[in-house]
Amino acid sequence: MKLSRRVSWFLLAFGVWSWVIWVTFAKNLFKDASGLAFDDAGDPTAYLWVHLALAVTSFILGTAVGVVGLRGVRANK
Repeated sequence: MKLSRRVSWFLLAFGVWSWVIWVTFAKNLFKDASGLAFDDAGDPTAYLWVHLALAVTSFILGTAVGVVGLRGVRANK
């Protein structure tokens, strides 16, 4: 299967975008002062674990999509 140049660039941009968004989210999650991510004792809550799992999954999927896009861009040269 050969991807078009437009689709390849879109996939690559989506992979990069995913990393930018989720890295920012993860940083903000660990700086949370609202009491959602950490309880009063400073222990992680279920909110933190669920959102951390979402971030890690998005990192993995964003990387996979970005790699497919990068390979498509390289193949279209």
